[in-house]
Formats: sequence, structure tokens, C-alpha cells
Amino acid sequence: MIWILFVFIAFLLGSLPFSLWLGKLALKVDVRRYGDSNPGAANVFRAGGKAIGLLALILDVTKAALPVGFAYHNLEIRGIPMVLIALAPVLGHVFSPFLRFRGGKGLAAVLGVWIGLTVWKASLAAVIGVSIGIALITIPGWAVMLGMACILVTLLVWMPDPVFLLVWAGVMLILVWTHRADLRRRPNLRPWLAKYFKPLRK
Repeated sequence: MIWILFVFIAFLLGSLPFSLWLGKLALKVDVRRYGDSNPGAANVFRAGGKAIGLLALILDVTKAALPVGFAYHNLEIRGIPMVLIALAPVLGHVFSPFLRFRGGKGLAAVLGVWIGLTVWKASLAAVIGVSIGIALITIPGWAVMLGMACILVTLLVWMPDPVFLLVWAGVMLILVWTHRADLRRRPNLRPWLAKYFKPLRK
């Protein structure tokens, strides 16, 4: 029954608001006053701390990757218990008890989960998908959805493990919830790309 302990540990680690703490300690600001008002690494960057923002991102990724990776690769936990362990740090990040259950959007924690499970395979697909989305689309939430689509294709083609697919489904539900405001808006193209489609609209 060690998996129950790991669910708790993964949730607790995921709930640690490193970005908020680092913002207050190093930048003397509440990063929730910037950007989308979430306690995430992106707002640490917006607050003006590139080095601190990078550190916050690394910590937010690592706090999910460590318990998930250890449970999957070292303890060889599988099935539904592994799915629950993988989702726990994301839920901890989104519903942090340190922040009255109002945390971040969970993107860095999700990246950490896929690093823990697949090392570079699914995580690389996620980074590529989100990066392309950010380059093409003005709404960040739709870029995240593109990253999730890239993960799904990677899993179906190379790693159709039921555990991975269930984790993907659970993570997708969480990210749809945390990015629901973005997803209500139409995914407009970036100005540099939209100008090439103007002749087609006439």
C-alpha cells in the first residue's frame, strides 16, 4: 500500500508554491499581481526576474518529476495507483493548501509528470507543441491544447500504455479547467501570420 503514501507525497510536493515564495524572497513582490494573476513561473518572469523565473520553473517541474519518476521507475508502481500518483502533483499545484486551494494552472507540473514517466519522449513533444502554439496563436490556452495533442500522438504511436493514456486524459481535464477562460476565446493567429491569410478572406 506504499502507493497511497506516494499519492500524498506527490500532492504535497506539487502544492509547494515555489514561484510565489521565490518572488517574495528574491524579487520582494507578489507575482500574482502580474500577468494572469496566477502563482506560476511565467509571472515570475513577468515580474522581472529571469534567473529567478528559470529557477522557479525548474523547481515546479522537479517537484512533479521526482515523486512520479521514483514511483514509476524505481518502485515500478503500475495501473490505477500510478495514475493517481501522476495526477497528484498537478492537483497539488492547482489546488494548493498553502494558497487556500487556489494555485497555478499546472503546466510546469504537467511537464514534470511526463518527464517522470517518459523522461524526454512525451515531454519533448509537449514542449515542441506548446512552442509552436505560442508562435502561431495569440491565446496561450490553445497553445497548451496543441502541446497536449502532440503528447497524445506520441503516446498512441510509440507508447500506447493504458497508464499513460489515463494520465493524459486526467491531465487534459485539469488543464481544460485551469485554461477555461482562454478556451472560451477564439484562437486567433499571430499578426505576422494572419497577414498572409487576409487575401483569402476577401
